[in-house]
Amino acid sequence: MRKVSVFNSVSMDGYYTDANNDMSWAHEGANDPELMEFTKGNAQGENALVFGRITYEMMAASWPTPEMKKKMPDVAKGMNEAPKYVFSRTLDEATWENTTLLKEDPVKAIARIKQTPGPDLTLLGSGTIVAQLAEAGLIDEVQLMIVPVVLGAGKSHFAGVTGKPWWSLSRSKAFKNGRVFVAYGRTKPK
Repeated sequence: MRKVSVFNSVSMDGYYTDANNDMSWAHEGANDPELMEFTKGNAQGENALVFGRITYEMMAASWPTPEMKKKMPDVAKGMNEAPKYVFSRTLDEATWENTTLLKEDPVKAIARIKQTPGPDLTLLGSGTIVAQLAEAGLIDEVQLMIVPVVLGAGKSHFAGVTGKPWWSLSRSKAFKNGRVFVAYGRTKPK
């Protein structure tokens, strides 16, 4: 069975976007050499990437560009070559290489895809889908890059999740720039 992971940057108060849906704060200071080396290593995996439409459009507008291929060649290569799934009711096509457009319910689709052969799945961004998959018990691991900023308001990945699911810390890494990476595996069913 394929594993489903989530990777996202969050503020110290647990938001992935601020109250205005801005995520630019997550990229401030991201050109730190230690953090860039970590990001490069993370992008070397064999995972398929999963997005909602908004995150997909941001990523598709960035990673295939000559600028990103020059600035972060290893990460761009990994992002561009990885198999990708995008959930959207409004897109008519997905033009970023190796992308499959899915118009069905994310919970049903991920439950089905988990049962098929292939690489593990990593959901990037896409907070609404994270909450749906968490509620359905389909997420095996949550990876968070905690950014040392307090937003005061915003969106939580887990808004609306019931049952108080518990997770256990599987690994962590503190960076000199104040960011902290944590990974949690599910320990108790919802």
